[in-house]
Amino acid sequence: MNVRLLAAALALAAGGAQAQESAARSLAATCAACHGTDGRSVTQEVPSLAGLPRDYIVAQMRAFRDGTRAASIMPQLAKGYSDAQVEALAEYFARRPR
Repeated sequence: MNVRLLAAALALAAGGAQAQESAARSLAATCAACHGTDGRSVTQEVPSLAGLPRDYIVAQMRAFRDGTRAASIMPQLAKGYSDAQVEALAEYFARRPR
């Protein structure tokens, strides 16, 4: 592969990653009212999401959505997210520092 083609491919991949990060950050902003900016909660009643394992967040969101984990608000909210959105949120919060 020539150098220019490789450079173009890397630039596209980086742009795609930035777009995904931006989309995930926008989606995560919907969580900020309760879970804090970037997933760091300011109260002990609501858990922080920042730094939690990705698979744990996915499992909890699916449990809320499927009704196997009870809560006051989260079951209703979780029903509004697709699997892809749940995974994007989980990836985003897992990468945030605790």
